[in-house]
Amino acid sequence: MARRKLLFYYAWSRPGETGAPLGVIENRFPTLFESRRMAYPRFDELSDPARFDQSVAGFLDHIMKRNFAAFLELADTQTGEPAKTIERVGDDGRATTLDSGVLDDIDTLVVISFDSLRTAQIASGAETEALRGFLAAPDHLAFVCPHHDIGEVADAPQGERAARQLEQFVHHGDKTIPPQQRFGGYAKSLLHGLGLPVENRFGLRPALEADGSPCAIEATPALDRLGLLHGVDTFNAHAHLPHFERLGSAMEQLDVLARQKIDPGAPPHPFAREHRSFDALLQSRADTFAGTLLVGDTTLWSSTAGGVDSLRRLWLNVLQRPHRH
Repeated sequence: MARRKLLFYYAWSRPGETGAPLGVIENRFPTLFESRRMAYPRFDELSDPARFDQSVAGFLDHIMKRNFAAFLELADTQTGEPAKTIERVGDDGRATTLDSGVLDDIDTLVVISFDSLRTAQIASGAETEALRGFLAAPDHLAFVCPHHDIGEVADAPQGERAARQLEQFVHHGDKTIPPQQRFGGYAKSLLHGLGLPVENRFGLRPALEADGSPCAIEATPALDRLGLLHGVDTFNAHAHLPHFERLGSAMEQLDVLARQKIDPGAPPHPFAREHRSFDALLQSRADTFAGTLLVGDTTLWSSTAGGVDSLRRLWLNVLQRPHRH
C-alpha cells in the first residue's frame, strides 16, 4: 500500500506573533520566560538563555511546536520520510500560501490555525480554490483546526465586558491565558471561502475522570465513513476547548462527528448554562466534496494535554486509512 504524504501547515505569521507588544497582555502568545515563570517548575529545562530564546519566538519553537512533536514523529515513521511542515509567514516575512504548489503530491493536510486574529491571516480566493481542488480527489483528507476564541465581548455593553471576560476566564481556570485570546482567523476564512462557515466559540473546560484523564467523547460511529474514530475513546483534557458552531450552509453540509462533555463542576459559563457538551469534531457530508474535510481543535495533534494513547489511535487511523479512488 502506498504511504500517506502529509503537510502540516502552521497558519501563523511569525513576525506578527513575535512582534506583539509585550505591554499588552491580550491577544498574544506568552514569552518563553513568562511560561517558565507561570508554570514553574515545569519548563525549567528551558531556562538557559544562551540556549533557549526567552521571547515569544522561544515559546513558539520550544513549547508550541513541541506539543506536536509526537504526532510528527509518528508520521515520519508511518510515511518513511519527514512530514512536510510549513509556516505561513516565516521570520523573514516571506509567505508560503496554500496556493503556491504546496498541495501538490500530498494526500493529507493538517492546518494548525494557531494564528492570532490580531495578525489578520486571511485565506485568499486562490488558496480557497486550491483547497477546493485538493478536496476534489476522493483519497484526500484535510483537517482545518483553529483553537479557542476566548474573551470576545464586542456585542456586550461597554460596562459589562470586563465581567463577561472574567466569567469566561474563571470557567476555564488557566492563568496562563489572558482575558482575551482569539485564534483561528485563517481557518475561519478558509471555511467561509468554501461556503462552510464555522465559528470556534469560547474556551470551554472539558469534563475529566476522577484521575484527571479526559472523559469519553460522544461519537457518532454511523457517520465515521473513514473509520477515523475506530478505537478512539477520548480526545484530550486541554483546559480551554472551543465549540465549533456551524452557521448557514454548514448546518447542511457538515455533520458533528464527536462531542466532548463540559466539566459540570467548572464555574459558570454562558454556553454551559444551556449545554452539557460541545461540538468537538465536524466532518463534511459525503456529497459535499469527493474528499473529506474535518474541523477540529488544534490540540487533536498535541501530546501534552492527556488522552495520548487514544489520540495516537486517531493519528494512526489518519495515516493508515485505506486509499479511495
